[in-house]
Amino acid sequence: MLTIHLDSRLPLPLYEQIYLHIRTAIRSGLLNEQERLPSTRALAAHLSVSRNTVDMAYSQLLSEGYIEARPKSGFYVCPILELEPGWEEQAPGAATASPAALLPPADPHGHFQNHFAIKAPCQEASSALRYDFSPFASNTAGFPYRIWQRLSARVLSEHGNELFLLGDRQGEPELRMAVAKYLYEARGVSCDPSHIIIGAGADYLLQLLIQLLGFPKLIAMENPCYIQAARILRGFGCQLLPLPLDENGLSYEALRYSPARIVYLTPSHQYPLGLVMPAGRRQELLRWAAATGAYLIEDDHGSEFRYRGRPIPALKEMDSSDSVIHIGTFSRAIAPAIRAGYMVLPDALFQNYCQGFSHYASTVSRIDQMILTHFLAEGYLERHLNKSRTLYKARHDALLQALRIFGRQITVTGDHAGLHLAVQFLDQPSEHTIIETAKQADIRLYGLSAHYLEPAPAYPPTILFGFGNLEETDIREGIRRLWEVLL
Repeated sequence: MLTIHLDSRLPLPLYEQIYLHIRTAIRSGLLNEQERLPSTRALAAHLSVSRNTVDMAYSQLLSEGYIEARPKSGFYVCPILELEPGWEEQAPGAATASPAALLPPADPHGHFQNHFAIKAPCQEASSALRYDFSPFASNTAGFPYRIWQRLSARVLSEHGNELFLLGDRQGEPELRMAVAKYLYEARGVSCDPSHIIIGAGADYLLQLLIQLLGFPKLIAMENPCYIQAARILRGFGCQLLPLPLDENGLSYEALRYSPARIVYLTPSHQYPLGLVMPAGRRQELLRWAAATGAYLIEDDHGSEFRYRGRPIPALKEMDSSDSVIHIGTFSRAIAPAIRAGYMVLPDALFQNYCQGFSHYASTVSRIDQMILTHFLAEGYLERHLNKSRTLYKARHDALLQALRIFGRQITVTGDHAGLHLAVQFLDQPSEHTIIETAKQADIRLYGLSAHYLEPAPAYPPTILFGFGNLEETDIREGIRRLWEVLL
């Protein structure tokens, strides 16, 4: 039985205190791999708390991959692997795919062929359709106009002409401090504000990062992936190495046998499939990066909106070897037009930045930076996110409920977080057929295939259903119409 000292006077909820205690015990080895945990009923009675409190703690541990539930048996500690010295030289076992099978073909000189065609995302037609399930859309009607307007007037009044002069090239110090505080409180990341770079969205920050890394020739990416990032990397002459996904996210087996030393990934909510990378896989990647001197580029996409348990800590939170480059934006949290993002650099890359790139000026205006600073520091972002989570949760649930009309004809993934679901249609011939047929019912849909690096594997037709900018009534009606035309 676990004895956990719970203190109701602490600001942390009791379930979170239980979760943190068990997570720490697993990480430190006090709870061993495959060790059985107490049942929720028994632990609740032992700690004199409600069973629901323990259920919530276990649910969070399950979602992060620290424990697993075995039917009619209980909860067990998942393996958090310690990699043995010299693992990188070991040959794969009989049940492991050979390294050659996991990599793209090479030319006679041993160079990987850079023939992976990147399909452009589906472009919206000039004529709008009524039911647009765009996975990129968010609720712009919920933008806090009055608060933003009030902060804008205050910033201009308090700072005056000063804001029309050039500011700190990394971004305003006040904003970098506010971002560091936000990352610590919301994502569990402890970082030095001096290592934060402010830029106009993830696209610009990624372009700057490629230069800091010395224009690398080979970058590994999830397949499917966030295709906009792939297009930017290819635009800078990078060779992309698509690596497959398994149920835990980016395949560790494929990565460990690859020559890549830079990896771009979305561990908190894999885009576009919505997978959440568990703690065990995260540790595997971090230990690989530490052993090989590699960098992991963590795009923290979709981390703000989660519908089960507390937010998953960032990969950077587990990074003890300074191998993770953390990138995030406020585009989803506030609005797409708020072109403000941040990048947390490891120390070695920050030194590169200081020596060769500190002449780059921040691409976000000082006025917008100061407005955003107040928006973060005065708690407006937290309140806005809480309101948005409630709205998106209702739309998320409405979409899941509406999709039940298809019964066993579909499977759904990515329903734990984010602003879209990935839905496989098991009895339809192709994505193209589904998308074109849906237009007959005034519905715009978006296929998964646009997010694959070639060659794409064979898979059932898959559609990404976004719900960020659709009312619940439109979600239900749109799905009903889709079901009718696909019959």
